[in-house]
Amino acid sequence: MTRYAALLRGIMPSNPSMRNERLREVFEGLGLEQVGSVLASGNIVFTAEEQPASALEDRIQAGLKDGLGIAGGTIVRELAELRALLDSDPFPGLTHGRGTYLTATFLKDGALGEGAEPPRPPEQPDPLARVVGYDAQARAFLAVVDNSVPGRTPDLMTWLERSYGTDITTRTWLTVQRIVKKLEA
Repeated sequence: MTRYAALLRGIMPSNPSMRNERLREVFEGLGLEQVGSVLASGNIVFTAEEQPASALEDRIQAGLKDGLGIAGGTIVRELAELRALLDSDPFPGLTHGRGTYLTATFLKDGALGEGAEPPRPPEQPDPLARVVGYDAQARAFLAVVDNSVPGRTPDLMTWLERSYGTDITTRTWLTVQRIVKKLEA
């Protein structure tokens, strides 16, 4: 058995169909075990037989659509991939805060196309957003965003969607840490 995290795209906790207890019910109905949620923004941890992430993504997405009418995307990562990402310390010396908002944008398996080389960090989309790298194992762009300028919100997510499509989802570094902690509990 393997521990996994499902990172769900487009979850709005104010929508009754998207609350954690409803999301967990779908996962349990799919026969997944040790199902838990992390925060109220579409982060579900679970245990399943080891299998390709893409198979789990398709199965979970079909269950969410059939059970709750949620058509957003599902991205799955194994605990080992997320643990290795944390252990790589991609933000050395930085602490998550308004001026250094640390993010990881995960790409869905296959989003780059079959046999595609892992992407290099793209040209910087905004002076307040700096992509610091790409982790091939976790299939994630890592970025530092400066949210401290009043009236100015860097729009890194829109830029990444234009560059790589909508089969992506972004989490703060703190959320990634919380997900790993829950997976290891």
